[in-house]
Amino acid sequence: GAQQSATVANPVSGASPDLLPRFLLEPEDVYIVKNKPVSLACRATPATQIYFKCNGEWVHQGDHVTQHSTDRSTGLPVMEVRIDISRQQVEKIFGLEEYWCQCVAWSSSGTTKSQKAFVRIAYLRKNFEQEPTAREVSIEQGIVLPCRPPEGIPPAEVEWLRNEELVDPALDANVYVTPEHSLVVRQARLADTANYTCVAKNIVARRRSASAAITVYVNGGWSTWTQWSACSTSCGRGWQKRSRTCTNPAPLNGGAFCEGQNVQKSACTTLCPVDGAWSEWSKWSVCGAECTHWRSRECSEPAPRNGGHECHGPELDTRNCTSELCSHTASGAEDVALYVGLIAVAVCLVLLLLVGVLVYCRKKEGLDADVADSSILTAGFQPVSIKPSKADNLLTIQPDLSSTTMTYQGSLCPRQDGPAKLQLPNGHLLSPLGAGRHTLHHSSPAAEGADFVARLSTQSYFRSLPRGTTNMAYGTFNFLGGRLMIPNTGISLLIPPDAIPRGKIYEVYLTLHKQEEVRLPLAGCQTLLSPIVSCGPPGVLLTRPAILAMGHCVEASAENWSIRLKKQSCEGTWEDVLQLGVEPCSELYYCQLEAQACYIFTEQLGRFALVGESLSMAASKRLKLVLFAPAACPSLEYNIRVYCLSDTQDVLKEVIQLEKQMGGQLIGAPRVLHFKDSYHNLRLSIHDMPSSLWKSKLLASYQEIPFYHIWSGLQPYLHCTFTLERLSPSTCELACKIWIWQVEGDGQSFTINFNIAKDTRFSDWLVPDGEVGSPALVGPSAFKIPFLIRQKIISSLDTPCARGADWRTLAQKLNLDSHLGFFASKPSPTAMILNLWEARHFPNGNLSQLAAAVAEVGKQDGGLFSVSEAEC
Repeated sequence: GAQQSATVANPVSGASPDLLPRFLLEPEDVYIVKNKPVSLACRATPATQIYFKCNGEWVHQGDHVTQHSTDRSTGLPVMEVRIDISRQQVEKIFGLEEYWCQCVAWSSSGTTKSQKAFVRIAYLRKNFEQEPTAREVSIEQGIVLPCRPPEGIPPAEVEWLRNEELVDPALDANVYVTPEHSLVVRQARLADTANYTCVAKNIVARRRSASAAITVYVNGGWSTWTQWSACSTSCGRGWQKRSRTCTNPAPLNGGAFCEGQNVQKSACTTLCPVDGAWSEWSKWSVCGAECTHWRSRECSEPAPRNGGHECHGPELDTRNCTSELCSHTASGAEDVALYVGLIAVAVCLVLLLLVGVLVYCRKKEGLDADVADSSILTAGFQPVSIKPSKADNLLTIQPDLSSTTMTYQGSLCPRQDGPAKLQLPNGHLLSPLGAGRHTLHHSSPAAEGADFVARLSTQSYFRSLPRGTTNMAYGTFNFLGGRLMIPNTGISLLIPPDAIPRGKIYEVYLTLHKQEEVRLPLAGCQTLLSPIVSCGPPGVLLTRPAILAMGHCVEASAENWSIRLKKQSCEGTWEDVLQLGVEPCSELYYCQLEAQACYIFTEQLGRFALVGESLSMAASKRLKLVLFAPAACPSLEYNIRVYCLSDTQDVLKEVIQLEKQMGGQLIGAPRVLHFKDSYHNLRLSIHDMPSSLWKSKLLASYQEIPFYHIWSGLQPYLHCTFTLERLSPSTCELACKIWIWQVEGDGQSFTINFNIAKDTRFSDWLVPDGEVGSPALVGPSAFKIPFLIRQKIISSLDTPCARGADWRTLAQKLNLDSHLGFFASKPSPTAMILNLWEARHFPNGNLSQLAAAVAEVGKQDGGLFSVSEAEC
């Protein structure tokens, strides 16, 4: 740049400073373009002499062009000189120092020096140091096109062309140029698809970079489903369908086409119209006082329905009954006889009713604990003999369920003896039975898994079950009930006692489906919130609801979500069987949704899934963010994989097994991210990596996972890979941060700091407590509450009590009072409460807390279960 003006005066002794030379024009910096010489000029007043000095040496007097004049305002003499500088003069000292010139003016009072003017040779190299490259980006993604112009003097100015038209950031707020000359497009639009050229120019030349083609593509998105079409038949069974198109948006510029089906079909049945038809005429009535009698008929054979036509014609017919010779005679005696007959019939009906009541009461009195039960168990389960004597000795009863030959008499639910509703023994109410307690474990060895699958393969429903037993549990159950669990998935099936009819033995299975095995159609904003689980065989008759437990990933709230329980029908279509938060229309299904899991009461086994539909953009799902990297690094490249999973145990289990096969190791603890229904993608980027040790091989500054891929829940193992390269084979330490956030939303960061050669942090700690045991438990071993204690609680609390010592208070103590309507609809509400407690707390449930809750039920009005039956 130009140097600041420097005026140096050497005045003559005694001279006035006002008469020193003053420069009216000083030489300025100039550039020599090609071989054209440049001129330097200066002008001063008052001046008697002016000369140029270049690089400290005086310029020859013959090289100056001098011009004299007078300043009209002051009358002082003005002197102006010019010199020409050639390229050869500057090149003589090129590389040693810069070429400069300076004016020196004299007057009678002294001398004055002008500022230095630098003379430089201007140039602009041909080759760009960095040129923009072609890219394909999705719509709304950011674009950065780098450009480093060629070296030049003066430094080149940069401008950008889009399809040969100038890009002006002042006219388009979506683009700007960085100080390093890179062109940045904040959010890519379809109009940004073009050829981009970086142009560098100075006073010497204008250079153009190679053009970079930017293609902005749009991945296809489904439109909303159309309404279901009319049934294909107007009468009977037919089909109806609905469709959607990949136009929201349509794929453009090579974007991915929508995944999934565009047409859905569903079976439908149209009720056929039935026209009404008359019944036979009734008999003619008795001839009336008006000398007429009548008869009637009804439009009931059949009655019109489903839009059928009504019967045509009269329903009442009257005619003369005396050949028009009417005689009015008294009929009082006949009326009296009619009334007497009706009264006799009514008396007979009352007597029959009384006899029936008496017979029922006698039968009820005869039913006690000593009535023999003829239930016979087959296939290795022998009849059992349990005959309690008194309720006080309840805890001392030791039923032997392992004996080979026994006689069973009496009920496992003893009747109440004495005035007290429930008397607590001295010991712990729910303490387990002693050493004599017997359990019925599933006796099939592990080798029988293939036999069980082989037996299933003969059934028609086996075609939709996974091959193998990795994600399957199975067992043989009778009326004692039991439990199936798929380890490390949070999925279990509780079969309560007496759910299977006595005398029946069922082989029951529980299966976790991989999502590529079962096609679950979703529409609109619907999303899969849970694993897809099958329990069966289908068609099993249960007399009590079984409880299916599985995890989910929804942050449930009534104003943000509509959540439905779906079940697959025998025809293969998925049907809504229950909408959570709405009064159920069927007593076959019920679902309790908790923070991490849901518990489904069902009397029909089958295939289930939890599906949600967002009602607002505030609806969110929980994602589990997990990082894996290779345990060993034989090459310079190193990959970090970031998984974005639905926050359920089954998906995490699958990923851990997959990474073990790939030789990966877990980096840090998993994190939870709340992913909102905002239509924004998930974005991932890596930061704070030491550039002297590592470099990223990614061309873009971040990666994205499309919103619809995550929101549907049908792609379980979504992940991004960050490929890094270490600059030295000896580098083993890696420290960096990975940021994960939803565009226009909150995010999280993972701070990574580990040693590649030493760290082995794998996922053994991810195995949930209590899920490492047997996948099948049969009989008392499957329950925390001892069987006889359970029966005592049920018989004591099922009967409503005016003082509140009944099942309703127990539900309140266990924070289950929001489900009172469902419990009350069942024959034994207390059994439903205890079954749900078993499903939620096995095997680590605290029996002491349950015992305390049961004990507090009897403390209404101060009495510890001392309320008599008469008072209840």
